[in-house]
Formats: sequence, structure tokens, C-alpha cells
Amino acid sequence: MPIIWVGVSALALHAVPAVAQDHSQMDHAQHSTAPTPNAGPVDHSKMDHAKMGHDMAAMPAATSGNPAEGSGTSRLPGNEGDMHGLHLPVAKDWMVMAHGYAWGVTTDQSGPRGDDKTYVQSMAMLTAERQFNGGRFQFKSMLSAEPLMANRGYPNLFATGETAGGAPLVDRQHPHDLFMELAARIDVDIAQDASLFLYSGPVGEPALGPSAFMHRGSTKLNPEAPITHHWFDSSHITYGVATGGVSTRQFQLEGSVFTGREPDEDRWNIEKPRFDSWSVRATFNPSPEWALQVSHGFLKQPEFTIHPDENEHRTTASAHYANGKGLTATAAFSVKNRDPGPTLTAYLVEANWDIDDHHTVFGRFENVKNDELFPDHDDPLHEVPFRVSKLQAGYAYRLPLTGPLNLALGGTVSTYAKPNALDAAYGNNPMGFTLFAKLSLGH
Repeated sequence: MPIIWVGVSALALHAVPAVAQDHSQMDHAQHSTAPTPNAGPVDHSKMDHAKMGHDMAAMPAATSGNPAEGSGTSRLPGNEGDMHGLHLPVAKDWMVMAHGYAWGVTTDQSGPRGDDKTYVQSMAMLTAERQFNGGRFQFKSMLSAEPLMANRGYPNLFATGETAGGAPLVDRQHPHDLFMELAARIDVDIAQDASLFLYSGPVGEPALGPSAFMHRGSTKLNPEAPITHHWFDSSHITYGVATGGVSTRQFQLEGSVFTGREPDEDRWNIEKPRFDSWSVRATFNPSPEWALQVSHGFLKQPEFTIHPDENEHRTTASAHYANGKGLTATAAFSVKNRDPGPTLTAYLVEANWDIDDHHTVFGRFENVKNDELFPDHDDPLHEVPFRVSKLQAGYAYRLPLTGPLNLALGGTVSTYAKPNALDAAYGNNPMGFTLFAKLSLGH
């Protein structure tokens, strides 16, 4: 199953002996840092990890002109900086960081299909990185305790995708799997500011769509998954992926082979890889403020239980903005073409503004054409596509606690626009309300 992932690891281990013995003699200015935002003028061999600060603020991507890293191999604006977290003391040539959160949420969604629930979202990441003369090696792991949540997940009006008890999930957001990522990446310089990379693992994310929603700065304090999740970034947990590409400071071109089928209902295991799908993605970072991507992929039977005979061609485009002063925003468009089946489109705009050290406002607007709102084959509205919109606004008060620990307290309100034909199912004016407390390690 993890043959390609093991191959990347072996290649990296083979390259490790070539590490320059005196890192201080490395010319980092000549080292291709485009795909390695963590790489900077840092002498790892002389780092005292026991005395290092918990925060990685001394190494933001933007300081060296690099784009920031998103989920999988995706890129974000350099001004977003790399993920900050807790540094762990290990061998001097390795940089190991832990990051994560536990997010307590209570929600109340109104209308005939609405529901209320109190639940906890969670994510834990552990990343190990080692620079060597001419490149770097990375191991990336990400886990979640959300399988403890019932398979029906949490209420999220107009969201669809995946199943619970064999029945399609409608107006619910499914929980994440235990294993969200287990992957390795190696970057090898081929010219000044240019490198080739290989990313692979039994659990990873292919080069398709924007960075997954929980990794974008524009949605970092929004407790609800987008209702367009299965149009943009549903493949962020893929069992079996291999991605290769070329990267510079401004451009990244990459392609993936991966498993098109989305995770099944057993959220505790690692599923069999199939490598039956493919994708390509191009990303352009014209400045530290911007990251622009366009991607296209073929997914073999992504919703195997709901649409067993349908494949999918998905095309996405997105623009990410970060001014480096607290404002981040994302705009995205997706076309999902089922084969056989209809073509369904989705739009998304979201933003997060850290007004000062404590106050944050954020919001999201989505518009999607969805034909899965009535899964009962006997329902006259079964597979009828409806275009619906969701507008969400939120506020959070941020409290730094100690070291890398942070707490955010806040809430959101959501309203919807829909055709009158949906009034009987959803009511005239359904609303959504949430309150949350997010405890995070790093940011």
C-alpha cells in the first residue's frame, strides 16, 4: 500500500548523508526556497532546540519571498506565513513541530430540516523537516479524533456528501477520518530558485483545488465546513496519492495520481489505495500578497455509494489574498461534471480580518447548484438540481494563554437564499447559529 511513500522516504534517507556538515556554510540565498518556505538563513546545526521559543515567528515564509505552504502540496500567499506551533527538541539537524486544535461548538439550525448539536472538532499535526545540501526532506502527519463523533457528523444546512449507515448525508457535515495525512515529501534543487519535488503517502492530498478549508487563513476561525466542500477540497483526505512537480518562487506545476473514491464510513482505518484518478494544478504567486491556482482532475467513482456508476471531472480556480496585516481572503470557483450526469457549479468568497490582537471578524458567501438534497428515489425532487446560497458572518475574541496555546471565543449567524420549491423542506427563512471555543496549539 505505501510503496511510493516508502520510496520517497528511502530516497530522502539516501540523501541525508549528503547533508553539509557545517550548515552555516550553506548559501541559502542560492538554495531554491520556492517550495520550502521553512528554509531560510537558519543554521540548524547550531540551534539549541531545548532553548528555542515555542513559536516559529522567526521564520515566516514571507521574509525570504517564499509562498506559504497550505494543505498537501498546495500554496498560499507568502504573507500568511508558515504554520506556527510547538518546536520539539530532537536531533540537531531535524526541525520538528507540533500543531493542532480542539474546537468545541454548539449549533442550532432552524427549519424543518434543521437540528441542534454540541460537538468537538479536532486536528493534530506533527511535521519533521531536515534540510540537506541541495534540498530538503519532510514527513507530514495529521490526525483527528472526530471519528468519536457519530458518522452523521454535525448539522450544516444544504451540505451534502458521503454517507452514514449507508444513507446519503444531507444537511450534515461528515466527521474527518482518524488519519488525515501520512505522507513524505522530498525537494531537490535543479537550478537557482527552482526544484523538483515528490510527495507521496498512504494518506494525503492530490494536486486538485485550493488548500483545504481548515488550512486557509481566510477560514481559520469559522467553525463550519463550507457547503461547497465537495466541489473544492473534498479530496484533502485521499487513501493513496503520489504527486510530482516543479517549483520556483513564483510558479508551481504539479500532477498527481490518487484514489478517486472518497473515504468510507469506517473512519478509523487506512483504506486500500487504488491510484485510479489523476489531476494537474498550476499555482502562481506573483507577490507575497497573492496565490492563484487553477486545477483539473478526473475522479473515478468519488461517491461510490451514492453514485456508483458516475465518475467526475472537476475544474477549480481560486485566488488567495493576505496583506500581512491581519486580512486574508479567498475567492474560488468550481465546475463538477459528472459522467454520466449533470454539470454542477459552485462559487465561494470568504475572509478573515484580525482587527487587532484580540478582535476578529470573518464571513463566507457560497452559491452552489446541488442535486443531492432529496436522496429518496421516490421523491419527485430526487436529483433535481437547486441553486442555493449561504451567507455567514462571525466574530471571535482571541486570548493568548501561555507559550503556543491560544483560545478563541466566538459565534456565527447564517442565512440562506433558495428557490421557493424548497420552502416545504426547509421553511421560508432557515437560519443557523453557532457558538464556539477554539483551543489551539500554535496558529
